[in-house]
Amino acid sequence: MRISRLYTPDELITGKKIIFQDDNAHYVRTVLRLKKDQPITLFNSMGGEFLCTLDEVNRKRVVANILEKNDKSVESPLHITLGLGISRGDRMDWAVQKSVELGVNVITPLLTERCVVKFKGDKKPQRLKHWQKIVQHAAEQSGRTVLPELIEINDIQDWVENQKGLKIFLDPYAEQSLAKLKPNDLRVTLLIGPEGGFTHKEKEYAIAAGFIPVRLGNRILRTETASLTALSAVQLLWGDFG
Repeated sequence: MRISRLYTPDELITGKKIIFQDDNAHYVRTVLRLKKDQPITLFNSMGGEFLCTLDEVNRKRVVANILEKNDKSVESPLHITLGLGISRGDRMDWAVQKSVELGVNVITPLLTERCVVKFKGDKKPQRLKHWQKIVQHAAEQSGRTVLPELIEINDIQDWVENQKGLKIFLDPYAEQSLAKLKPNDLRVTLLIGPEGGFTHKEKEYAIAAGFIPVRLGNRILRTETASLTALSAVQLLWGDFG
């Protein structure tokens, strides 16, 4: 039987009980439709995961008994930071979700000159909250015990100046390939453009900040394809896909 997994920000201690917060309580009760005495696995990004059984499931509250800790980890030795040019609707959602499944550690949505998405009023925090939910559910589904960090929406020029490790941006017209590069400290930063790609000025910003233009094959990839291809490639070369 498949046991549902759920992220919680709460402290998890073997032998104690946990009262679920409102969102998680609703999810357990209404979406998963779990009942009293059924098992559930919880994790809180502090390492490992905890097997629990549900002690109460009702409209007022959801409570679980924390039975035992499993020190499992599925994290890659490669630390990956992703700067992702914001694309429209489902494309961005899909890229965020699959990036988490592929082992990304940090994601920053980036505003670029060719970004077609405009944020007015309180749209920025709303979208960030939406993407945070996607990150959480992707981590739960993929068996991760660490929730990737989602950074606030940033401008590309500010973002490139504050990155570390082997810094790469995808450019279909570059001459360099990934196979000729290697991170010194198992840290890689990937910069992926939006629909329409980077402008010449943005490429100059990135290169001035130490980013290396890299080509992934001979074909031009859509933004959501490019991010997943790059993540898979670096995991194969230096991470846990080998």
